[in-house]
Amino acid sequence: MLVMGFGDTAKKLQKVTSAAEDLYEKMNQLRGQVQSLREEVATTSEQVDEIETDLAEQRALLEALAENEGIDVETVIADAHIEAVESDDVPTDGAGQRQSEDAETEPGSAAGES
Repeated sequence: MLVMGFGDTAKKLQKVTSAAEDLYEKMNQLRGQVQSLREEVATTSEQVDEIETDLAEQRALLEALAENEGIDVETVIADAHIEAVESDDVPTDGAGQRQSEDAETEPGSAAGES
């Protein structure tokens, strides 16, 4: 009976060892994934920085060109914001397309038929 006790203990130790090896392997996989994500985030951050720099340069060029043409940049930007807000108030169909106000009264339209 004493031998059987050692056998059970050996089986339990083997299970614990096997579980520890599995966890160690999974931890190493996760460590690799985290490292890959860190590298990807760093690359993405660099790309965003480059895009922001390019955008600032393009904005400066556009503002200089607009000034040369006598265009008030601030007014154009304000008008664009107003149009964006107003377009959010326009009803859309199920596909996200803007519905014209005339569509409701056109013959053959669902709303115009009786």
